[in-house]
Amino acid sequence: MKIHNKKKYLSFLKFKRDFQKYGLEKARSYELILHWLNNRLSRNQFLVLSGILVGCTAGLAGVILKTLVHNIHYFITNKVHFEYQILFYIVFPFLGIVLTTLIVLTLFKGQDRKGIGAILYEIAQNSSIVASVKMYSQVIQSAITVGLGGSAGLESPIAVTGAAIGSNYAQTYRLSYKERTLLLAAGATAGIASAFNAPIAGIMFAFEILLTGVVFTDFIPLVVAAVCGSLLSRILLQEDVLFRFYTREAFNYKNVPYYLILGIVTGLYARYFVIISQKVEHFIKGLQLSKMRKAMFGGAVLSFLCILFPPLFGEGYETVKAFTSGNTYSIIENSFFRYFEIGDWTIIIFLVLVLLLKAFATSFTIFSGGNGGNFAPSLFAGGTLGYLFALICQHLGFTDVPVTNLVLVGMAGAMSGVLYAPLTAIFLIAESSFGYDLFIPLMIVSVMSYLIAKWFSPISPELKSLADEGKIFTNKHDKNLLFALRTEDFIDKYSQTISENSSIEDLFELVKNGNKNIFAVVDDHRKLKGILTLDDIRPYLFNRETDSSQMVFQVMKAPPAILYRKDKPLEILQTFDDTGVWNLPVVSENNDFIGFISKSSILMSYRQLLKEYSE
Repeated sequence: MKIHNKKKYLSFLKFKRDFQKYGLEKARSYELILHWLNNRLSRNQFLVLSGILVGCTAGLAGVILKTLVHNIHYFITNKVHFEYQILFYIVFPFLGIVLTTLIVLTLFKGQDRKGIGAILYEIAQNSSIVASVKMYSQVIQSAITVGLGGSAGLESPIAVTGAAIGSNYAQTYRLSYKERTLLLAAGATAGIASAFNAPIAGIMFAFEILLTGVVFTDFIPLVVAAVCGSLLSRILLQEDVLFRFYTREAFNYKNVPYYLILGIVTGLYARYFVIISQKVEHFIKGLQLSKMRKAMFGGAVLSFLCILFPPLFGEGYETVKAFTSGNTYSIIENSFFRYFEIGDWTIIIFLVLVLLLKAFATSFTIFSGGNGGNFAPSLFAGGTLGYLFALICQHLGFTDVPVTNLVLVGMAGAMSGVLYAPLTAIFLIAESSFGYDLFIPLMIVSVMSYLIAKWFSPISPELKSLADEGKIFTNKHDKNLLFALRTEDFIDKYSQTISENSSIEDLFELVKNGNKNIFAVVDDHRKLKGILTLDDIRPYLFNRETDSSQMVFQVMKAPPAILYRKDKPLEILQTFDDTGVWNLPVVSENNDFIGFISKSSILMSYRQLLKEYSE
């Protein structure tokens, strides 16, 4: 009993010390009660509590964003009236991208880094520290972009917002890197769970995309965060806002050929989508225009596409719901196609053009200055592709085509191929359609699409450049650790040098008074000319008949290889392996000598980092 009371008293003293340290002026940021609980609870208990709090906060952010966009859509479609419908599609998509860019430039000082790649970069390169501004900036920007008709999705901004909430929560309570990364992922999980009311899909998203290359044994905080986000979504969001599909056919094994063909088609379309996205991004970056003018150009292109094909307006979920409910003609009624005789081939041609142009509409929305992600566009495209495939099959004379099921599994297939996340896609559609009996077709289409995408590119093209530069983690754990090291940290700035015009006696004196076993030979401008090791000097050092008039340049040798500051530790280790030496010189681009790097110093740092990641 006395020991227990003593522990409680010591805990109180620690709490008092921390309270005095942070002070009353910081009471808002350092929640006193939670700070006290952090000292009293075990690590696992506090992480579970943190998962609940982060999950509720991120889930609420997701609910707020979905509600904002829903209300903006309702206002512009029901309260704002144009004499001609064409003006609706001219004004709002253009306005959405331009206003978003204006807000980024004025309120957020031009800091518009967005998307999942930005979060992966923070995990790998910035110790999972996400700027606090991202806790609300993504909500504001994406609400305006998508709410006013941007052809993108809200899920990536919701995930980024949740990740920022989790990261900043962890920073507040001085949690370690692994705990910070866990809560970052928990926030993103809750955000995705609230966006789709799909907790398992949220968890799969965290493991497939965010935590790639990160070893974790704790996953309970992810689960509780996903549950909290999903519950808030279910309780607070209206039924028409939820991503829900209630009609579908029972699975029939005789329909497997349909799913096999659809898996191939969605995989090929996913490849088309990402290639178009890359080309549009490259095109917009190459424009010699200011950010505002790029936004105006992109907004004009998007408005033009929405005029021709209204389903490209906004997220597109209502169009997919129209497919599953059989209300197909509603998607054409506001387009120019309504002036044609509407038959099966009219709808087929219309949907083909919508599919081809969706990639352009989404890319111009995101890269010209809008804010959004590829979740919703990939789901929209997949649902459209599934419905188009079903129509073609029916037109060719096939009977009992499972139209609704093909729409649902098509969404999973396209999302799997675009995002490289088959498990997320499978569980997302299964949870959103209550279609757990569709697991077999969902797995067939998603896995086939994913394998086709992987065949073209082992890493998601959206993230490939970051992965190649070592700025994000991949499934290769050893490389992830090496990419976390910095070349600058291994350069011995106190390396000893000697002039090439020095005598051999000067070299002996340097060896006598120094503590190094390798020396750089430089000229009068500190340009590297060669190197010398103790092994090179030893024959002269112990030979009494050595000619003292010999000069250093006569005994120096060329280094086996030369390193540069820009070289990555992984490349440096490969150079060490290729040359078989343990020390190499580092020079600037102008061949100015900087110092030596030792192979052993890199290996020791790698071992220490491996130990930290394994604990």
